[in-house]
Amino acid sequence: MKLIPKFHKKAEQVLSDQDSKQQRMWHPVAAISYVILLYVLSQLAASFLLVGVLYAFGWDIHRITDWLGSDTFAQFLFVLLTEIVTVGGIVWFLKRRGFKLAAIGWNKPKLKYLGLAVIGFGIYFLGYVLVSIIAGLLLPSLNFDQRQELGFEQTKTTIELLLVFISLVVLPPIAEEIVFRGFLFTSLRKRLPFIWTAVITSILFAIPHLQFGSNAPLLWVAALDTLVLSVVLCYVRERTGSLWPGIFIHVLKNGIAFTALFLLV
Repeated sequence: MKLIPKFHKKAEQVLSDQDSKQQRMWHPVAAISYVILLYVLSQLAASFLLVGVLYAFGWDIHRITDWLGSDTFAQFLFVLLTEIVTVGGIVWFLKRRGFKLAAIGWNKPKLKYLGLAVIGFGIYFLGYVLVSIIAGLLLPSLNFDQRQELGFEQTKTTIELLLVFISLVVLPPIAEEIVFRGFLFTSLRKRLPFIWTAVITSILFAIPHLQFGSNAPLLWVAALDTLVLSVVLCYVRERTGSLWPGIFIHVLKNGIAFTALFLLV
């Protein structure tokens, strides 16, 4: 008879811990707002840090602008700092609420995820071809030849190519999967069905790829490409509960683009 009260106490404690953890979880609207804020602040922080350091060493604004706009190492530093601030912002947000990266799918990678990456990339590629055909029929004015501005125009040496590879193939897949298919997807999935979670996550992921702020027209083709990619990545995230298959798919896609743009030209 004495065991019953103890059992009830233990059950109440478990429920209390679950309620406490649920209260610490963030609302999807807060997650969307934070992702947008982080996207802007990370680029501003990287810019101010680089400009501030160079200005402290006596560089004038014209020299700084020229260096940041044309030097491969400068562009690598900008990407590196941006991704560090972005991932750091997610880690800080989670830690403030008593969570670790594991709560958003950052767990131990498995060998089978490499096979899933190849399959996932194939599905993405076929999906993009199909969507492109449909979009071309519905919107004949859509320019599929418009080139995405990636920077790194002056890349020549092996060291520079290595920096470009890290900047385009290694860093963005890790940071973007943590932010979008990790933090944002997890936040939305708590309140919404998978289909709406995938749609919202993918739209928010595609919007920055329109390349606002450049002198060129909006890059709808790149946005369409990343929209299709994100839907596949969201599905893989849902099925596996891990960010790693999506990271591998993302790396494979960016790696093929890097090869085509910088090695086969």
